[in-house]
Amino acid sequence: MLASFQAGIRKERCRPFRVSTPAARQKRDRQRSSRGWDANMAYSSAPQIVRQILEGPVARPVLQHWRRQRFFSEAGFAGFFGLFKSFAEARSTLPPNPEFDNAALAAEYVDVRTKKIFAYDYPVMWWLERAFRDGATKVLDIGGSVGVHFYAYRRYIEMPKDLSWRVVEVPAIASIGREMASHAEADAGALSFAENLTEVLSGNDIWISAGALHFLDNARPAQLLQQCEQRPRHILLNKEPLYDGEDYVTTVNIGDGCFAPAHVFNRQRFVSEVEALGYTLREQWQVPERSLKLPGFPEHCVPVYSGLYFTR
Repeated sequence: MLASFQAGIRKERCRPFRVSTPAARQKRDRQRSSRGWDANMAYSSAPQIVRQILEGPVARPVLQHWRRQRFFSEAGFAGFFGLFKSFAEARSTLPPNPEFDNAALAAEYVDVRTKKIFAYDYPVMWWLERAFRDGATKVLDIGGSVGVHFYAYRRYIEMPKDLSWRVVEVPAIASIGREMASHAEADAGALSFAENLTEVLSGNDIWISAGALHFLDNARPAQLLQQCEQRPRHILLNKEPLYDGEDYVTTVNIGDGCFAPAHVFNRQRFVSEVEALGYTLREQWQVPERSLKLPGFPEHCVPVYSGLYFTR
């Protein structure tokens, strides 16, 4: 063993001495780095490679067909599907259904939302209370279901004695709201319902809409304001899908076998249109409880919804 060890030493001593120049060291480092980088990329990009294959020209039609079938099933509840230019185009892809004009959809609002507030309600309540202190008494609640904001918010903020709170809803939901109000406490007399938005737009101090405007065709805030002879001083919008891309329309599975088109708005355009009519954006907030994931179109996803408060 000693002989072998000594032979190894002699062999090592016989090797020529090589001077490592800076250029040689840089070349060697690049080669080592490249080998490691290639291995890391092969590992980290595997999911990306799979997605590229699935979204490629061969597999994508099959994948989209599967996504569409899932969207129309119970598993697709609260999901989104498709990229369209208009409500008409979006509706042409949906089966005949009543959309939101379905009494069954009111159950959650009657049982939960009238009795409970959520994190995204606090900014609205904050500014609503200050509007009341400033003398506002007439509220138009666009898409306010059975009066959920009226019932839930009055537990936490003082409402004006001469309050008028009008909810605009589809007939089936408005009917349930009227029935509830007729059996509620005396102060529920301030609550009323309408089914035609254009007839009640004018003459209000406050507009509130939470998670509803984007389900209405031709109902961008600026479009509605331009129809008003007397515009509101305060506009509170909540749970709206705003993002930095182009406007588009998609479809939503709203449950109970119902589906509806929905707008997704470009944030800057949405805000600037209202500001052009003399309003100031006083505050905006994120609604992380709401997001929009559009299968097959990642660039059109909305990570979080938004809330906005305008005043003039």
